[in-house]
Amino acid sequence: MSRNAMSRTFDDARRWARIGTELFTGAADLDESGMNASSLLPGWTRKHLIAHVAANADALGNLVHRAATGEPRPMYASPEERADGIERGARMPAAELTARLHRSTGKLAESTDALTEEQWRSSVVTAHGRTVPATELPWMRSREVCVHAVDLGGGPTFADLPDDFLTALCDDVAAKRAAEEGPALVLEATDTGATWTLPGDGASTTLAGPLHEITAYLTGRAHTLTTPGGGPVPALTRWL
Repeated sequence: MSRNAMSRTFDDARRWARIGTELFTGAADLDESGMNASSLLPGWTRKHLIAHVAANADALGNLVHRAATGEPRPMYASPEERADGIERGARMPAAELTARLHRSTGKLAESTDALTEEQWRSSVVTAHGRTVPATELPWMRSREVCVHAVDLGGGPTFADLPDDFLTALCDDVAAKRAAEEGPALVLEATDTGATWTLPGDGASTTLAGPLHEITAYLTGRAHTLTTPGGGPVPALTRWL
């Protein structure tokens, strides 16, 4: 699916998680009015999104605990508990929600920094039931904070994210989409030369544009891509 030479490393993911956390917490530093405004995710205010990212830090912290101690601990108690927690967070005053975000991100950073090399190799189970090594946790977090920093709106865009992160994200999303039903596509990043091929239904459509626009399209966000003839691009199903 991807014909790109690079592949992400553990150190890459940790660096991207730090960058994304700084971008997200900076963009989320808002007053009450700013937090209550709509995010770029349909049906969610910025408060919903901030509460979600804070809860994700706590959930990944549960997996860090599993890696550190061997004690099984799920990311979330249940899908219902996860949704209820986001709604509760969306009703918090701005200052309280900001404090929660900083508390959860700080605790996650502290706990991951304390893991030994052996603990990083421990297996953990994600919310989707996948068993992965703990070394995948920084990548999971980097996706959350980097993409949702963009979703807050009015702050960072995909163009502000590192090119190597965007390439790794496109590799990840394209691999997932290639395994599902969808349109046949060839995606070409005109500024980096990276390409992705999705073997889907019908005749293949080639879409070309800057890497950040390719990323926005693949992840289901607003973009400026068009077909070679200037028409609308094929619709994609939800990414996550």
